[in-house]
Amino acid sequence: MKDSYGRPVKSIRISVTEDCNLNCFYCHNEGQLPSKTIMSPEEIEQILSIAEMLGIRDVKFTGGEPLLREDIIDIIRRASKHMKDVSLTTNGTLLAPMAKKLYDAGLNRINVSLDSSDREKYKRITGKDMLDKVLDGISAAVEAGLYPVKVNIVALSDDIEDMIKTVKDVWRMGAMPQIIELVNVGETTSPNILRIEKFIASRAIKVRERNMHRRKIYTLKDDNGCPREVEIVRPMHNTEFCANCTRIRVTSGGMLKPCLMHNQGLVDILTPLRKGAGREELVMLFKKAIMNRFPYWR
Repeated sequence: MKDSYGRPVKSIRISVTEDCNLNCFYCHNEGQLPSKTIMSPEEIEQILSIAEMLGIRDVKFTGGEPLLREDIIDIIRRASKHMKDVSLTTNGTLLAPMAKKLYDAGLNRINVSLDSSDREKYKRITGKDMLDKVLDGISAAVEAGLYPVKVNIVALSDDIEDMIKTVKDVWRMGAMPQIIELVNVGETTSPNILRIEKFIASRAIKVRERNMHRRKIYTLKDDNGCPREVEIVRPMHNTEFCANCTRIRVTSGGMLKPCLMHNQGLVDILTPLRKGAGREELVMLFKKAIMNRFPYWR
């Protein structure tokens, strides 16, 4: 299905909890309004079955921290029955003992947040001294076959030296770094990611572009001369990013959310589902939310 701007909706991003065991100062909590409601694995599966009917084949689970859910394995297993590609974003602190179980349940790919591989900087960013657990989690995910393991590095400053050190550490673990522009929250100021991208582009031996958001992926040589990739994600003030967005979202409270950047056009799907709404009504709610989508950076 396409929205009113002609953009096909191919993927769905579902927040399964607002809870998190870290306290990252820049966290935007998926742009959600606070809610005490929580969806059960059965309800998440029902929502995904409706998404499947509309041609959506990819799901990404987020939070908060999704691995705090004791039933996350059940959620992944149910999702894999309806979606071709099942992925998850995590802070990695709980990942190491769960990576193989997630893979066996049907998880295809994983994103792990690691804004710096410097211990003191990591502590300042997250409020916790848990870097070793994250590194163990990344290694376990690589070993489990959750390919590609992408490591999200939010560009919190334009300190290129620290950024490149983290990128190289990620490469050494067999994962793929993904440098993400800081999404402005409140009075937080976004650094100049263009300077970082320009530096990376100047050293790239190859560049390609993903259909999703027209993200650029640069190939550089590591310290051993081997080709390695790094992806750049620039959502802020980027009309091209919005024009090529193919995603619908679901908040942890069961609201269909058209866009990360705002809460306009929210559609409650959980309440009707709990009241016994039929599939036709649920499909119409999905269609309504999709038609509420608009490019934020127009």
